[in-house]
Amino acid sequence: MTSPLRLGIAGIGTVGVGVIRIVQRHADMLTARSGRPVTISAVSARARNKDRGVRLGDYAWEDDPVTLAGRDDVDVFVELVGGDTGPAKDAVEAALKAGKDVVTANKALLAHHGQALAELAEANGAVIRFEAAVAGGIPCIKALGEGLSGNEITRVMGVMNGTCNYILTRMESAGLAYDTVFQEASDLGYLEADPTLDVGGIDAGHKLALLASLAFGCQVDFDGVALEGIERIAIDDINHAADMGFRVKLLGVAQMTGRGLEARMSPCLVPASSPLGQLEGATNMVVLEGDSVGQVVLRGAGAGEGPTASAVMGDVMDIARGIRLPTFGRPAASLAKPKRADANVPAPFYLRMVLTDKPGALAKIASCLGEAGISIDRMRQYDHAAGSAPVLIVTHKAMRQSLDSAIAAMSGTGVLESDPVALRIEDV
Repeated sequence: MTSPLRLGIAGIGTVGVGVIRIVQRHADMLTARSGRPVTISAVSARARNKDRGVRLGDYAWEDDPVTLAGRDDVDVFVELVGGDTGPAKDAVEAALKAGKDVVTANKALLAHHGQALAELAEANGAVIRFEAAVAGGIPCIKALGEGLSGNEITRVMGVMNGTCNYILTRMESAGLAYDTVFQEASDLGYLEADPTLDVGGIDAGHKLALLASLAFGCQVDFDGVALEGIERIAIDDINHAADMGFRVKLLGVAQMTGRGLEARMSPCLVPASSPLGQLEGATNMVVLEGDSVGQVVLRGAGAGEGPTASAVMGDVMDIARGIRLPTFGRPAASLAKPKRADANVPAPFYLRMVLTDKPGALAKIASCLGEAGISIDRMRQYDHAAGSAPVLIVTHKAMRQSLDSAIAAMSGTGVLESDPVALRIEDV
């Protein structure tokens, strides 16, 4: 009989428990599909005696994930600890140096250290698989690295943080303010311990950086992703967007241009009738565009025990079958650092601002836009209140740099009550 593939699992939280359940529940099916048994040799976590609802007595226990990574009876080190430094990084490096394959759900680790880890893996004849690091149960890494490998990828985009999508769709459906829904998401356990990772776009930015590396054959460059979170989105923005046939999404977009790699994660308006516009709740969606295939839309659960464990096991099964690919689709030594490019594709923009209610205020704002070469497509004024005049402007297509110049000029007019909110209207 073919020797089993033996797993060492570090981190027995929600995802780790899900992986153990799959191995225990579907042992015969996994063997039939991979051609060899998939077993668990040892596990590691912070609390040894915690009741996790799964049987652990058959497995050796290690308090230190680094020790687990070096065990002779572990073929694949499954890292579910999280974090881009500390035990997760130390243990992954130990596993790779020992020539062991690694399966991880750790987007932060790879976004910050992916190139070095990929080089370490290849130097030691090991592979790193990370399907679970991006969009939970959606097989977008496999789609890019394998199914679409005959395409020149032209654009990658998507909604990659379920918490942000929950907040934005809940604001719209219930008519609730951002702060109210933020607290609701926190009470439901949707937010990271540091909520900025979610609502600040950092978590989704990690994922976009990984997809961009695979899509465009370059080193991972998280620092090159322009980040803007959803903290300034108000219920008025949600309602105004709906009135115009749009919905607000935290949207990641990466594309290779003649100037370099453009990668941004920011709130945008998308057509309500588009697949991205119809995305509800905590669901994720990744859109891949290739020169031969056209547009491919992948939708599914972006987090949770089952979906993320499913992605982990997909990688384990590929290793069990003998499928061995470079971490980011090409040999690590061949990957160059991408040249960074600011967003320079013209697009319409949505602007919301509150002006002082006095003669000539709106004319000053229009003048700032005109001097920056930006024309107004439509404009609305809303009910005045206590000397303030809320104004909504939608521009014709413009460069973001031109818009930023206009907004900077507006700040010197003396008619703004607060900084304008500017959202790109994305063509999807």
